[in-house]
Amino acid sequence: MSTFITFHHPILLKRTMSCTVIVGGFFGDEGKGKIVAHIAHKDHPSIISRGGVGPNAGHTVKVGDKEYGVRMIPSGFVYPDARLCIGSGVLVDPRVFFHEVDLLGVKDRIFVDGRCSIIEEDHIARDKGNAHLAKTIGSTGSGCGPANVDRVMRTARQAKDVPELQSYLTDVSLDINTALDQGDFVLLEGTQGFGISLYFGTYPYVTSKDTSASQIAADNGVGPTKIDDVIVVFKAYPTRVGEGPFGTEMSREESHRLGIEEYGTVTHRERRIGVWDGAMAKYSAMVNGATQVAITGIDHVDTSCFGATSYDQLSAKAKDFVRNAEKEIGVPVTLISTGPDISQIIDLRDDR
Repeated sequence: MSTFITFHHPILLKRTMSCTVIVGGFFGDEGKGKIVAHIAHKDHPSIISRGGVGPNAGHTVKVGDKEYGVRMIPSGFVYPDARLCIGSGVLVDPRVFFHEVDLLGVKDRIFVDGRCSIIEEDHIARDKGNAHLAKTIGSTGSGCGPANVDRVMRTARQAKDVPELQSYLTDVSLDINTALDQGDFVLLEGTQGFGISLYFGTYPYVTSKDTSASQIAADNGVGPTKIDDVIVVFKAYPTRVGEGPFGTEMSREESHRLGIEEYGTVTHRERRIGVWDGAMAKYSAMVNGATQVAITGIDHVDTSCFGATSYDQLSAKAKDFVRNAEKEIGVPVTLISTGPDISQIIDLRDDR
């Protein structure tokens, strides 16, 4: 006679947590900061935490007549009720960090994992002085590559070793997982884009680590079973800063004719502009495990869509673009950005 024993796990039965990862699907500069800011204001996360490389990635967020460019602090800082964190996988430049803390007034709600590696002046000098990185690859010169080398060699200092950072230290993984177990909503913010992932991008013209959703979760110490949604952000007209392959790139004259002229948040170099790449978008969504897609810059597809806040306000041309993108990617488009301000967005999440 067989005996069957049933185990009950009340913790699992009560699991109501929600964790969303937001990452870039092309080469960076997709407008992730705008998407993070919108979701933060609408869904009210208790924690917004950053993964990614370090201060080599800039996010621009526009609120009303104010525009903020941040390199260390999560771009979700514009939502005042969230605790802001920097995960252990992120490189921290204390100089950039303290500048942004003062500039944004977030001293009482920003926290750094004590295991973050520190970018030293020597790392920046090595980055700028390396001809391969500076000229061939087109590095931002922020010291991230050399700092990650020292991290791999186990010689880097950590945030817990810097006296000035002591009051900001926390265990980000413990904080996030505790919040999730309590049923809170947590937002994990990625940086850069899939196309410059160390593992999946256009090597060697890539950044110094992976940039996919799996990495952003790992940077924050969040296991894969605790991720509920992955939102991959794509630009209607993808852009790239620096060197490297860009299969759909158009000439600068053509992009200017279309009224598209952009500059990098960190480097201030003019971005290279391309047309939509459905094949890359599909592959990116696959590797990132996208459950939703956000498309930004739809107003460049048709300027009449600028500032639209409902799907019905989009032109036939813009709707065709969204439908075709959704068909190519195979993932629902739930967010459509129609301008730089956080209010200029169409949110279809409740309709899907």
